[in-house]
Amino acid sequence: MSTQVQAFCFNGFQENTYVVYKGNDAVIIDPGCYAKEEESTLQSFISSTGLTVHAILFTHAHIDHILGAQFCLECFTTKAYLHPSDHATWEAVERYADVYGFQGYKPAALPSEILEDQQILQFGDLQFKVFFTPGHAPGHVVFFHEEGFVINGDVLFKGSFGRVDLPGGDLETLKHSIHNVLFEFPNDTIVYCGHGPATTIGQEKRSNYILQF
Repeated sequence: MSTQVQAFCFNGFQENTYVVYKGNDAVIIDPGCYAKEEESTLQSFISSTGLTVHAILFTHAHIDHILGAQFCLECFTTKAYLHPSDHATWEAVERYADVYGFQGYKPAALPSEILEDQQILQFGDLQFKVFFTPGHAPGHVVFFHEEGFVINGDVLFKGSFGRVDLPGGDLETLKHSIHNVLFEFPNDTIVYCGHGPATTIGQEKRSNYILQF
């Protein structure tokens, strides 16, 4: 039985929320659902496929990736995981959510579980390895699966890369994360991005804009 990845495009930032599952075991990564219809879409998928959500994982804590955090924690009564270097990023969201038009943002408590570089996460039949990839956000991580894919958040995009002009962003740090972490994965590794379509490591090694810097 292979691991499945289901993507949902949510909120005004067109953020990709992922449900990764194998059999009945599932995790939600970067829940960006904000509108009631988006919450319903996510909940209906989980329910209709008979999944048990073991955890909510966060690549980082920018607003578009955590808008649905409180909803998911309430709905699925599970634990949340975040790298501690992004705790301040998480706590800042409540102060600026209305500036981005999210007056209905429901803040969630800081995730109770800590993510660390090289950590192995096991949730039933699901297993991920955590890699620390700062640069876009100070506590950014990616989740690598041995079946040949990585949930990469906002580090690498198809033909592009994460912005570095937000608090805690740094271009040289991001370049290091891309070249020394992501580009070390096999070329056929599928890269599921926080925005836009999926790509592969090999494709980005050949043509990504980051290579011009």
